[in-house]
Amino acid sequence: MRKINRLSCSFCLSLLMFTSCENENHSTDILSPELLEEYYAGGKLGTVFDDTPYAYEQPAPAVEKQGFSISFKMGEAFFEKTFNSNATGVRKGLGPVYVRNSCISCHPGYGHGKRTEQYRANDFGNGYLLVVTDENDNYITTLTGMPQTQAVAPFLPPINESGIKIEWKEYHDKYGNTFPDGEKYSLIYPEVTIAREAFNVPMPEFYKVRLEATIGIYGTGLIDAIPDDSLLAQFRHEKTLGFVLNDTKYQPENFIREIDGTAHPGRFTYGLTRGTLQNGPGANAIWNITNVNRSDRKSHYITEAYALAMSKHETVQKELEKTEIEIYDYLMSKNLPEEMSDEDYIDFMVWHRGLAVPAARHLDDPVVQKGKKLFYDNGCTACHRPSWTTGTDNYSGDPMVKEKLPRYPYQKIYPYSDFLQHRLQMANDIRTGWCRTTPLWGRGLSEKCTGASEHLHDMRARNYVEAIMWHGGDAEKSREKFHKMSKDERDALIKFLESI
Repeated sequence: MRKINRLSCSFCLSLLMFTSCENENHSTDILSPELLEEYYAGGKLGTVFDDTPYAYEQPAPAVEKQGFSISFKMGEAFFEKTFNSNATGVRKGLGPVYVRNSCISCHPGYGHGKRTEQYRANDFGNGYLLVVTDENDNYITTLTGMPQTQAVAPFLPPINESGIKIEWKEYHDKYGNTFPDGEKYSLIYPEVTIAREAFNVPMPEFYKVRLEATIGIYGTGLIDAIPDDSLLAQFRHEKTLGFVLNDTKYQPENFIREIDGTAHPGRFTYGLTRGTLQNGPGANAIWNITNVNRSDRKSHYITEAYALAMSKHETVQKELEKTEIEIYDYLMSKNLPEEMSDEDYIDFMVWHRGLAVPAARHLDDPVVQKGKKLFYDNGCTACHRPSWTTGTDNYSGDPMVKEKLPRYPYQKIYPYSDFLQHRLQMANDIRTGWCRTTPLWGRGLSEKCTGASEHLHDMRARNYVEAIMWHGGDAEKSREKFHKMSKDERDALIKFLESI
C-alpha cells in the first residue's frame, strides 16, 4: 500500500469554481452542498481523495484519527503477503489444503477478481471460487463451501485443477444484442465442468458447477456500520413497491448469530451469509481460504469425507509415516495449535475495517449530471439506493475485536446499493438465483486499480453496458429504458457510473 491522499483535479476545480464568480458559464447550483457532500462517498471518516492505481488501498481518515495507523500497516501484510506451509516463522500454517495462499491473489489491487479463461489458483487475479451443487442447488457435502484445488504434499486437493474447464458462451437477448440506433453489444456467460476423475473425494451421481468472483473489499467497514434497523426498513420499503425479494433472509430465525448470541440480518457476500464484518468476510476468509488456524478457529476447513479419503490413501500414509487413524485424527482435530496469534488477527481486522472508499469524481461535469438524472429517472436507484447514514457503530459480538477496530459513527455514505437480494434471471444464473445488489462506489476506478473492469457475480459483463443489459427481474423495466436511450444518453449514464 502506498499512502496517497490527494484531491482529484475535478474536486479541486469544483471547490475553486464554488468560491469564484469569475466563470459566468459555470452554474453554481451544480455545486450545491448536496453535490459537494456526495464527493465524500464514504463520509468524512471513510473517504480518501485519491484516483491513482492505489485508490482502493488507502486507510480511512478514521484510522489515523482513532490511533490505528500502525495496526493497519501490520494487518495489511496479512492481506498482501503469501502464507507458507512451515510450522514456524512469519505467516506460517498454510494448508493442508487451501483455496489460495494469499488474499491479494483473489483481490488484485484490493478490488474484485478478474474474468479468466481457465481456473488456476496460482494465476494472480483469478478471484473465482467454485460453486459445486446438487440438482436442488445445495452445496455438495463432501466438499467445503469454498472447494480447495491446492494442497501441501503429500495431501491431495479435493479437486484437481487439470479437470476444471471454463467455456465462455455467447448469449443473444430479445433485442438481438442491438440498440435501436444500430449499435451492437455482446453478452457472454460461463459454463463450467469438472471431470469426475478430478475429484479426490466421493461425489454424487449428479453435480453442477458455477463460478462466483470475489468482490471489492474497500469500504466494507462503512457497510458494517449501517444499522440493522435501516436494512430491515429498506427491505420493508421495497416489499411495498412489489419487488420480488428473498424474504427468508429477513425472518429473525434466519439472522446470522454472533459469538455473543446477538443476531443480524445478512449484508455481506452475494448470498447474504454474513451479518457483520467481524464475523464475516475477512474473519472467515483468513481462515478458510488459507486454512490458517487461530484461537477461535482451531480446526481445519475440510470435510469428513476428505479426511477419510486422505487417511485411507496409501501414499499419504507412507509419506507421513502415520496410520489411517492418526491421519484422520489430525485432519479432524478441533484443538490444533494456533498458527495466527490473536494480536495478528486483530491487526488484520483493523486493516480490513479501516479501508477507505475513493471519493467520487467529476460530479460537476454536465455530462455526468445528465447521466445521474437518467440513472434516477430510469428507476435504477430503487435497488442501487444512493446513500445511507451509519449509526452509533457500537459493535457487540466477537469479544476478541470489540472496541479494538476503527469506527464510523453517523456518516452519510454513498454505496449505491440496497444490500438486498434480487433475481436478475440471467442465463446459467448464480446459485439459487438470488444475488445481493453490488455496491457501485469506486467501480469506475477498477481497471486502473486492478487491471480489470468486469462486473456481476461471475464477471461475465466486460463493461457497464453488458452489465446493464444482463439485468432482468425487478430491474427489467430499467434495462428496457436504457435500451431505448440514444447513444449520447447511454454514454452519459455510464460516465456517471464511472464517476461515483
